Amino acid sequence: MEPAAILQLCYRKFVDGCHILHHNQVLDAYGHLSFRHPIHSDVFIMSRSVAPGVVSSPADLIEYRVDDAEPVEETSLKGYEERRIHSEIYKRHPNIHAVVHSHSEEVVPYAISGVPLKACYHMAAFLGPQGAAVFDIAKHRDPTQEADMLVRNKQTGEALAKTFDNGNNVTLMRGHGFTVVADSIEVAVVWATYTQKNATIQTTTTALQATNRSSTALTYLSDEECSVAQAMSKRTCERPWKLWTREVESCGLYVNSVLNT
Repeated sequence: MEPAAILQLCYRKFVDGCHILHHNQVLDAYGHLSFRHPIHSDVFIMSRSVAPGVVSSPADLIEYRVDDAEPVEETSLKGYEERRIHSEIYKRHPNIHAVVHSHSEEVVPYAISGVPLKACYHMAAFLGPQGAAVFDIAKHRDPTQEADMLVRNKQTGEALAKTFDNGNNVTLMRGHGFTVVADSIEVAVVWATYTQKNATIQTTTTALQATNRSSTALTYLSDEECSVAQAMSKRTCERPWKLWTREVESCGLYVNSVLNT
């Protein structure tokens, strides 16, 4: 496939991914998806600063340098303030090709409660047996930086990127949300969705235990179960991806004007 066709395919997947994340209520008016340029690995691509559900064409997209999160070409489009989340992850982790950042209300409680978000079922095995990492921006923010919780500079972006060392796939962000990394747009979208679903399952189970005054600890996936089930999740991610793509194409809310290659 020609480089232009490869990029066009990525554009279409990206727009679909934005719509799927909104349709699945992982993103609302806020949050974002990005992907590493398939030809130029020192470049990543995000939409302009709009709600993910209204991204519709390549005209909505901006190419950024991984090195400094600045546009490759001068543009009048306004970009996301938190693109350092993405640039610093791509800089530190060359194997990562897609990033999702969400403010999911189901997940945030696990970023502030001290209760780890762990893999409750096979669809969220990528969370691992020890649970998702937790990033506290207050420990890395410069005293002169506004305490708005946003990862808007190299210092905080670099600190967040380090949490993805040693194979971690999901990091919760205190008072903010969570970030997921993967080697493709499809896997990133699927894992972000199932991170939220796992949080719902864990919260429901904890409430059920409290209602029944159970002293039994929750049973999470083991190391081996996480490893094998994570591989299964990656191997079969086309199944939910194709279903969700059909859903967003047919619901009438979303527009994807990127031509199929």
